[in-house]
This record gives sequence, C-alpha cells and structure tokens, in this order.
Amino acid sequence: MSIKDAFLKPQNPAQRRYEALRARYVDGMDCRAAAEAFGYSVGSFRNLCSAFRADPGWAFFQPPQRPKEAPPPGIAATRGRRNDRILALRRERQMSIHQIVDVLSAEGCPASPSTVAKVIREAGLARLPRRSAAVLADIVGPDVAPVADHRAFRIEDGAFRTRFGGLFVFVPMLAALDLDRLLDEADMPGSAMIPAPAAWRALLALKLWGIGRPAQAMAEVFDPGLALFAGLNAMPKRSTLTEYSTRVDPRRLPVLMRAWNQAVRDQGLRPGASFDLDFHTIPYHGDQALIEKHYVSKRSRRQNGVLAFLARDAEARVFCYADATVRKDRQNDAILDFVADWLEETGSLPGELVFDSRLTTRANLAEIDRQGIAFLTLRRRSKRIMAALRARPEADWRRIRLANIGRRYRTPRIIDETIRLPQYPGEIRQIAIAGLGHDDPVLLVTNQMRARPADLVDRYARRMVIENQIAETIDFFHMDALSAAVPMRINTDLQLTLMASGLYRLLADRIGNGQRSARARTLFRSFIDATATVTVSEHAVRVRFARRAHNPMMVNAGFADTETIVPWLGGRALKLEFGP
Repeated sequence: MSIKDAFLKPQNPAQRRYEALRARYVDGMDCRAAAEAFGYSVGSFRNLCSAFRADPGWAFFQPPQRPKEAPPPGIAATRGRRNDRILALRRERQMSIHQIVDVLSAEGCPASPSTVAKVIREAGLARLPRRSAAVLADIVGPDVAPVADHRAFRIEDGAFRTRFGGLFVFVPMLAALDLDRLLDEADMPGSAMIPAPAAWRALLALKLWGIGRPAQAMAEVFDPGLALFAGLNAMPKRSTLTEYSTRVDPRRLPVLMRAWNQAVRDQGLRPGASFDLDFHTIPYHGDQALIEKHYVSKRSRRQNGVLAFLARDAEARVFCYADATVRKDRQNDAILDFVADWLEETGSLPGELVFDSRLTTRANLAEIDRQGIAFLTLRRRSKRIMAALRARPEADWRRIRLANIGRRYRTPRIIDETIRLPQYPGEIRQIAIAGLGHDDPVLLVTNQMRARPADLVDRYARRMVIENQIAETIDFFHMDALSAAVPMRINTDLQLTLMASGLYRLLADRIGNGQRSARARTLFRSFIDATATVTVSEHAVRVRFARRAHNPMMVNAGFADTETIVPWLGGRALKLEFGP
C-alpha cells in the first residue's frame, strides 16, 4: 500500500469515516463522490452526514492510554507474601483451593477462590489428583463433633457460656407438660442412642430458636447449651434429625396433637369457642408425581405443594389443629374433619367457625348449621351480584359503628337481609358492607340471625389476624421449608410448629404486661434471644442471663422465683437468674 492509499483507502473503519467526512465538509467534495471514493452507499453516507451534523463532537481517535500505576510498595509486598503462602500451601501440603482460602482467612490475609486459582495457574502447578476422605482429613478439615448418644450423656460440674440461654426458659414448661409421657403414649419412635424425648427436644429447640432446618443448625452444633437442653451429649447431625422425621408414623401424630392440646390447656391456656380456619399451601420444588398443584397466595399462582389445613383458637391465640394430608378430592370436607376431631378431643362441638369463601361448599355449610355450629364466612362477589347492589336505592343502606378498627373505616354502610342460596336449605343472613376500603362491597354470610351486625363485622375483621399469624408461622417457624436441601416430613414439621406455637403462647400469658398479643418473633427477640452462663453442680443447674432491658418483666412473672426438677438433667433443679 502506498502512502497516499493509507489516507484515500483506509482499512480502519474509524479512519475511513473520518476521511470521508473530511472530504465532504473540508475539501467540499460532492456527497455522491465522497461516498463512492470511500466505499459507502449514497444512502448510508447521507445518514452518516446527518448524524455528524447533529453531533459534530465525534471522537474519531481514542486518547492515548496512560501506563498503569504500580501499587504502593507495602501492598505489593503483601500480595507477594500472600502469593508465596498460596504456593507453599499447595506444594508442601497439597491443599485444595478452598482449603487454602480457609487457611488464609484464619491467618488474616483473605483471598477469594478465583485469586488463589489464578496464582496457582500462573505458577504452572498441576491439578491435584483425586484423594480419599482419609487423606483429606489428614490435611485440614473442620472439627469432628461427637456422635449424639444418650448413653454417653454425662452432666459434669462446671460452667460454660451458651448463646442459646433463652431456651432454658421453656424447660420448666416442658417439665410441667410432661413431654416424655406424651411422646410415650403417642408411641413415638426412638432408639437406644437417641430416645424419642431427646429427639423431639432437639427438633423443638430448632423450632423455638427459629432455625429453619437441620441443615442450618450445623453452625451451632458445638454449643453445649443446645445439647444440654435436648438431654444429649451432643446435638444430632442433620441427617439424623431428617431421618427421624421420616420414621414418625403420621397416624400417631393426631394422638400426640390431642394429648399436647390437653396438656397445654391444663397449664392454663384455656380453649375458646370460636376458631379461625384457613388453608395454606406449602410449596414443593422437587420431582414428585404424588404432589398436587394448589394455589399459592404469596405467588398468585398454582404450583406443586402440600395443602395444610390450620385451625387457630381465636381466644387463646394459638394453633390447635393442623392437617397436612388434605387432598383435592377431600379439600372441601376438611372443615368437617376438624369438627369431628374437636368433638372427639374435647367432647363438645366448636361454638363458631370463621373462614373465607374458598374453604368449603354450601352443602357443607348446611351440615355445619344442622349440627348447631355458628359460622361466619364470605360470599363470592360475582358481577351480577355487584350490579344488583349498585342498583339498590340509597335508603336501603344504613351506617353502623365499629369498635376495633381504624377511624377511617369505623362507620361503614351495610345492607342486612336474609336470602336463599343454591344448595343451602332455608334462609341465610347476608350483610353487604361498603366503606371498608375496598372497591366493591364485602358480602358476609352467616347463620347467626340475632347477632348485631357490628359484632359480626368486627369478628370477621379479627379473623384477618389468622393470615398474619400464618405469615408469622411461615417466617419464624419456617413452615415453608419443605423444599430445603435437607427436608423433613411435613407432618412432623407441622406438629413441631403447633408445639412451638403453644409454648410461646404459654410464655406470653405468663409474662402478661401487654405481651399476650405479641407475636412469636417479638417474644423471641425480647426474652429468648439471650446468651447465658450455665453453672452445673451436683444438685442444680443455674442459668444466669446477662443484663437486658426486659429482665424485670421476667422477674415480675416469677421466672426467677421457682426451681424446677428436670428429669432429663439427672433430677437436678433448674434455677433461672437474671442480671440486674
């Protein structure tokens, strides 16, 4: 290529663009001639000229790159020492990349796995051969926890600190409930190494502390407080906890649930007559043909999951019934199963059932009414019904005053009337409510003909709390963790959730002072999430909590005034002490 061709026939696209535009606007060359001279079509060159006129500040040539600044001498030396350490660990101790990362972090010179891999690759070191577990154990590895074995459980005199000190607040409750007897009567499985009471206390500890799954508990496996709470020499491994949940016979769990509810009632958590009912879909993400698709409200879609039926005692504010065996063909009859189970457990029918419109059918509503049970539910709002309500004259509406609701919606308008519904014999009461913040009126239907409209509206508004309670159960007790990497059988998980919920309600009722309506997470943060010093002697176990803002409430509730004989701690007396 000649020197002239370097300017007239440039090979670089940016230079070609520059020379063509210069010929057009500096040398005055015709548009068509400039396009032909530099290899553009006429249309493309016109578009190029138009874009250049709109923004003449094009950067045709890149600015020269400055040389990279060298790192400061101290940083360069640190990197050099780190790289030397990486190569030494690889050559001398045959460590893998992740093992080297762990060693560097422990030595205060952290490096990412990609950095370690780059240093090894640039040094030309070969990949490590496949090694056996024994060889890896000799190189480096985590501390090996002892095997959980009740026969090796020894309570030795001494003192230790535990971050799970708050769990010992529940020990007097478990001793009073006689959990060992309940599990024995329900025929829960156990072994010589891990008896049933120890296994359930270990699982219950994870629930009470909000640890979602055994896979997440291994970070705390060495804490002696967890093992002492369970009555074992060490916490069981996650595979053991998961395997135990699969050994529990689902047919025996209702027996345990009834016995637990009765024991909780004997401790002062009196049952009410009104119950909030709802379904909840626990998502499942595995490949299982037997899992059905159900609607998941938080995702607004249908997906594979286990449908759980939940009942909450509205007065005691505790979950008293759960069923994870609901299938689609029996979904509408789950409410009748609850009624039958409650009659068998307590000898009396529920006084009132409150639920939404999707829970059951009108035929089942008629059966509930035939048994003399009051119900309060919603009616689905069709376009025809809404059009008829909008056409009603203003005189048909009247205002009521609500007590337990915000001022903005305290005086809604209602139409209170009796109607007839298909598949429901006889008349039923319908209350149309407008002015509650919804675009369309809400339709309440009930068989309570004499109750005040304001009382019925207020009662259903309080039923909405169950949705918040379920959200709390999902969040704090991790009820949606069926899809975890180390799953537990959902029937066992639900029973543990009911038990943990009951223990937190017993705690709230004993503390009082505005805590009776507090959620489990609030109670955990205020009273349970506390480190403590545990002192073990021949006859006593003393748990001393550090000074905390809520300690006076625990003292006022009498937690510091009682000593509890704990059978699984060798008959020692448990004494709780709270710092000033």
